[in-house]
Amino acid sequence: MSNDNPFLLFKVECPICKTVNEFELVRVGAYVEEGRDSDFAPLNIKWRNPRYQAFHPLTYFTATCANCYYTREFTNEFKDWKNDGNFRTYKLKSVKEKHLELLSNENSIIKRIGSQIDPVRYPNESAALKLLIAIFDEMLYEFPSQLDIGRFYLRIGWIMRDMNRGENPHVVMLRALIGEINSKYTSLKQSIERTNAEIRSFTKIVDNQFNINQLPVELKSKILGFRDRFQSECESFQHIAVNGNNSIEQLHKTIEEYKQNLLGTSGSGRGMTFGSHSSFGEFLTLVKDVWENAVTDEREALEFAVHHYKRAFAEGKDIAPGNQQIQASYLIAELSRRIGNYDEAKQYFTSTIKSGQEFIYQHRNDQSRTALARKILELAIEQGRSNLTASKPV
Repeated sequence: MSNDNPFLLFKVECPICKTVNEFELVRVGAYVEEGRDSDFAPLNIKWRNPRYQAFHPLTYFTATCANCYYTREFTNEFKDWKNDGNFRTYKLKSVKEKHLELLSNENSIIKRIGSQIDPVRYPNESAALKLLIAIFDEMLYEFPSQLDIGRFYLRIGWIMRDMNRGENPHVVMLRALIGEINSKYTSLKQSIERTNAEIRSFTKIVDNQFNINQLPVELKSKILGFRDRFQSECESFQHIAVNGNNSIEQLHKTIEEYKQNLLGTSGSGRGMTFGSHSSFGEFLTLVKDVWENAVTDEREALEFAVHHYKRAFAEGKDIAPGNQQIQASYLIAELSRRIGNYDEAKQYFTSTIKSGQEFIYQHRNDQSRTALARKILELAIEQGRSNLTASKPV
């Protein structure tokens, strides 16, 4: 099969601009995976046709219109969208109007990202960009699928992880050091925010102390004798709060400059150019400047994935009870562990183990139905132990 084309070709009319596109879908068996990572990312992908070894299969996970850049996951539902009454009736009109309106703007995010897609020269970068447009288009719907958005961000994280493999060990060490600084910065920022909230709360209580008219004049006189002192001291704390906010903003700028100086804007340390940009990371940084939901590295992608998986998990409408619910709970836990949110990871690992054990017991006579739940339960127990170890202070 080494000389065979690993793709099937499908012609699909774009629902937005009516352009007929020819999309490639990977044939079953065109590549093999040597296992899966703990967040289900494929490991050591090997194409049977070595010509495609540089390509990530996720390059073909989405279908992007060559004319208007409208992007959707390349599923059977998308191939047959004309017969999808729900899509045509409730979703198409809204997203079509919004997408075309944005497309008319030369500086729109859709054009900025879409114009950079080049699967031949930049297959893996293009895979990530197509997923970003898929996220952008999904967010245009009145009721976007939080589960799909989370799934897309997760896959961007996988792609970026693969792109960063094989780095210089010194670069790996620097990225670990910067990751530690980022983690501590997040903790510091949260502490300052909590402190500011306490200062505001205390100041409000103090103000209320001097608005009590029911007390006798003698007692009220004693209380008012302290008003100026309290107000002065509260003002000094308010200055501290303002200075803290200014300092944390400056610290963030310093961390970003430090990261760019050591690793470049991409954070990969590879110095690979991307089109007219010095790196793919530089381009993503420019995109993020105008679209806050863009991501520049794996960690950001996983953070967004956790956020949207949690929303989908809470809403429940996209996640079926049973295996899918257990898997979603596990992914929230594992991705939280990967980004250093150990307390949340512990909470969801515990929930996953409990719900997994209950599901397996309820369906103990159906091995095929509980096979996935058993695998996830094993992973949850194993990664939960890793999370507990990582959460302990050194």
